[in-house]
Amino acid sequence: MGKSALWLTTFTLVLTGFLTARAQPEANFKCSSSTNATCRALIDYFSQNATTLRDIQKLFNVKHLPDLLGANANTIPENASGSYSVAPKQVVRIPFPCKCSNGTGLSNHVPLYKIKPGDGLDYIARTVFAGVVTFQQIQKANNISDPNKIIAGDSIWIPLPCSCDSVGGSSVVHYAYIVPLGSSVEGIAQEFGTTEQIILSLNGIDDPKKLQAQQVIDVPLKACSTSVKNNSMDYPLLVSNSTYVYTANECVKCKCDSSNNYVLQCEPSQLKPTGGKWSVCPSMKCTGNLTIGNLTSASDDPCTAPSVPMRVIAPKESIPFLLMSPLVLVSAFYIGFFLSPAPAPSGGSVGPGGSGSGASRTTFGLIIVLHFILLALCLL
Repeated sequence: MGKSALWLTTFTLVLTGFLTARAQPEANFKCSSSTNATCRALIDYFSQNATTLRDIQKLFNVKHLPDLLGANANTIPENASGSYSVAPKQVVRIPFPCKCSNGTGLSNHVPLYKIKPGDGLDYIARTVFAGVVTFQQIQKANNISDPNKIIAGDSIWIPLPCSCDSVGGSSVVHYAYIVPLGSSVEGIAQEFGTTEQIILSLNGIDDPKKLQAQQVIDVPLKACSTSVKNNSMDYPLLVSNSTYVYTANECVKCKCDSSNNYVLQCEPSQLKPTGGKWSVCPSMKCTGNLTIGNLTSASDDPCTAPSVPMRVIAPKESIPFLLMSPLVLVSAFYIGFFLSPAPAPSGGSVGPGGSGSGASRTTFGLIIVLHFILLALCLL
């Protein structure tokens, strides 16, 4: 083969690879759940260079490091710190909040990325976030009219694909999976305990041969069953196999394991509570010698205590409340009783000009003055 023919072949291969990468379909996950439905989702990420868990946590705005550790229970030690080293191209699963809207799901306005000097939208999409989104998706989500005109220092939303839909009538954790080179739909289905048809249907793929390396696809991960009520702040509590999550302000650790028939197992986390609601974590002990996450039947609800109504007095309510305070009323009664004048002698006459009239008025005035002094002290 001559040099010109070799050059042409090489150029053709490079061009084909480039065009294939450019034609890679965008990840648009179907989310037909009710508008504004929210859930927990996962997405793959890998860095081109060595990095740390803290850097990944910061990049994806993961609030608490234990949440990142729980999503990677099989690959990262539970006691790993933020300085834990992550090798180049090592896949790390990122947990994030998902929100449904207009038939699709996107990360709930996270992560936010601060544009650096020299950044371009394509560089941010392909390199910084390893191709989990396209620059067109970032452009659309942030209403950027010209992708070549972005300003360093501005923050932009990276719209990660996700879903909150059930699959086959069962709750699942939707996992945005980056397809490795050499993978097949059949192999992915077997690895994650689902079917080839479900993956094809969820991702709108009509031919399994059209699956591309580095394509982001929706893989449903079976979740452990829970009895969390729909009015809980952590509802729905979806935990996929071989992962764990922290709930109740990180006071409770719940893990899912297929070997336990996909029943969620919860225990005290031994962590400090987050969110500033509690100084220490409350006990998980419930009535009937049960603990949270340990129900004997579907009808049991051992951790639901009766509601105790408590009225909190707002600043604007304090004055009228104190005016009606029993302390003020009782005090006024006793002051009036002990300081009121003694009854006049039966034979005496207390006329308009008599001395008894002045004493009575003086005593009554004293009662009023003391009453308001006491009231003023209560108001301070």
